[in-house]
Amino acid sequence: MSKKRLFDDPCGIARALNAVGERWALLVVRELVFGPKRYSDLHRGLPQMSQNVLAQRLRELEADGVVQRRRLGPPARAAVYELTDRGQELEPVLLALARWGSRAPLPEDGAAELSVDALLFALRATFDPALAGELSLRCQLDVAGDRFQATVAGGRLELARGEQSDPDAWLTVPEVATFRNLVFAGEVLRDAVERADAEVAGDTARLAALLRCFPAAVRYPAPQDRGSTEPVSPRLA
Repeated sequence: MSKKRLFDDPCGIARALNAVGERWALLVVRELVFGPKRYSDLHRGLPQMSQNVLAQRLRELEADGVVQRRRLGPPARAAVYELTDRGQELEPVLLALARWGSRAPLPEDGAAELSVDALLFALRATFDPALAGELSLRCQLDVAGDRFQATVAGGRLELARGEQSDPDAWLTVPEVATFRNLVFAGEVLRDAVERADAEVAGDTARLAALLRCFPAAVRYPAPQDRGSTEPVSPRLA
């Protein structure tokens, strides 16, 4: 096991980096922002990270009080990792980094897809209250098998892992790339539904309005017009 490298500097930034400055550490935190995950789910969200490195980062984050391990009761009897209160305090830091980084060019090869949690975090980072206006919506999102509650009210977007009670609308998307295209590449929701790439129910008009609330500083190329730089707003019809 390699020894963790520390900054010999009393600055608060350096001391923060001593806890979360190792490679992948903040991405592990990102994967836990919306709620607990099993080790296998963490690895699924970070497929380019080796299991040995993931295990090491989890040990280090536990030692620094950022992450804790908890065993679920029956019938699951599984162990999950979750952020501590100290770890949750990193969420605004990650949001600021996400907004800053969203203006950087996308990787040229485009080989790696966003994880579900990375995509949901991108929604938090790019949500525009001005575009939401008076929109009020309780939505159940099912993206690649992961279920999230999405609530818009008073110009704020709240996201959490789990089931939404009495939602106004439902959106089920089996592939992460489809949901990413609906939000950031201007794909038409109705087209995705007609291709059976997405399922919707409930108030689809407000659901379509929600998809228009996420302007991208660097746009993904729209699937229907690759190479175009003109923004296309997601819509149902």
